[in-house]
Amino acid sequence: MEYVSALVPPVVMAVFFIGLIVTIVKTQGGANKAKEDAAVDAALTSAESVRQSPKAGGA
Repeated sequence: MEYVSALVPPVVMAVFFIGLIVTIVKTQGGANKAKEDAAVDAALTSAESVRQSPKAGGA
């Protein structure tokens, strides 16, 4: 029975790892890709405008 207790942790980790990979692959692209891309573009545009705006009251 020691072999069962030795094999359980790697098997459990492998199952969770496979589930993680499947989830990552399924969430790439698809219907939400355009929304995610738009959100990233908006955030980058906002950050760029803040970085380029002149400082008020600067000397």
